[in-house]
Amino acid sequence: MLDHESVRGLRASAQALADGVREASAAAVVRRVFAIQAQDAMAADLGIRVRGRDITAAGIRAAYEDERSIVRGWFMRGTLHTIPSSDARWLLRLLAPRILAATSRRYHQLGLDEGLRERADRLARRALATHGPLTRPELTEHLAAVGVQPDGQVPFHLIRHAALTGVLCHGPRRGDEATYVLLDDWLPAGAGDSWREEDTAVAELARRYVRAHAPVGVDDFATWSGLPVTLARRAWKTLVQTGSITEYGALSVPTERMEELRDSPGTLDVRMLPAYDNYLVGYRGRELSVPAAHHGRVWPGGGVIRPTVVADGLAIGTWARRDAGRPSSSPAWTAWRADHHGGDVDELPRLAVVFDRPAGPRRRPVVDAAPEFGPESDQGVVDVGDVGAVRHRGQVARRARTPPCGSWPATGTRSGRWATR
Repeated sequence: MLDHESVRGLRASAQALADGVREASAAAVVRRVFAIQAQDAMAADLGIRVRGRDITAAGIRAAYEDERSIVRGWFMRGTLHTIPSSDARWLLRLLAPRILAATSRRYHQLGLDEGLRERADRLARRALATHGPLTRPELTEHLAAVGVQPDGQVPFHLIRHAALTGVLCHGPRRGDEATYVLLDDWLPAGAGDSWREEDTAVAELARRYVRAHAPVGVDDFATWSGLPVTLARRAWKTLVQTGSITEYGALSVPTERMEELRDSPGTLDVRMLPAYDNYLVGYRGRELSVPAAHHGRVWPGGGVIRPTVVADGLAIGTWARRDAGRPSSSPAWTAWRADHHGGDVDELPRLAVVFDRPAGPRRRPVVDAAPEFGPESDQGVVDVGDVGAVRHRGQVARRARTPPCGSWPATGTRSGRWATR
């Protein structure tokens, strides 16, 4: 049986969040993890960055718009994700019918009957074919021809419906705004887009999920995908029978990764996850990544998932940007020891290349952190608006094994400080 620390470490490594694993490009990151939560566009960019090596905002944008190797759309659970473009069509065919069925009650509440939705789809297609990429307000203006009011949730649901039916997808950004384009123009159908039987498609999705999240169980897959448990279990059985996965107690891992099961962790690896990161929502349970006593700090309610600092996959605090001179604080709640090879000394400068702001003389990043945090330690402040060179003016401690999940030693706080030169 794998202990909690081993499961957490393997999951973080599979997500390119531990063991020094970093992919070389935005496309490589998305291929590895299959899907990046993308309901917040900046958070999605940071989710790619945190798993990559020297990935810039320009590099991420090029993957979306020049290479068109990744695309943003409504997929698992009807939520916006960034996925490999080559997987968009078969995944839509698998998931969209269930998402649309699950939204039928909301369509009824908004007065969007099937005929109106189909007319809106045709109108959106004509508008995009005539005018090219359109922002949501621009597309909403065209939808006024079928009686759509510009305010409220109706425009959103009609645009989402057009995406789920394969009419449109997210296209190039225009300033800070997303635009929509015709799916067939933006991502022409390829050889890999042929129809797959449902069971085959579900098994392929399960295989991708296991590769990106293992060790996992079938209930984790059902939760992440939003598919019925009966379908998920059939897919799991297929993967076991074909030797694609190996069961290890209640959990499964890709057969090719069995040799990675290990008793002792490597060098401590600290990462700063964005809001809504899929590492925090990719499993049925949360206890392995965030101690139960601190769930409220990461999931405060209202659908919010805060940016979180993790060490070898274990959440140790939350972080926030400073905007317009207003400081945001990041409480740290558990004991950990920083190692020069993987701590925030490496993470903070990387954030700047995605926020894409040069360091300025007045606004500098300050992180009040502790090489060893106690459960009641003082709050720290992270400013990632402008990040310059970072140095550590405290003692760098050697890595200590993190305690088993649920056991948090009440150590005192020995303050260190990260600051800019």
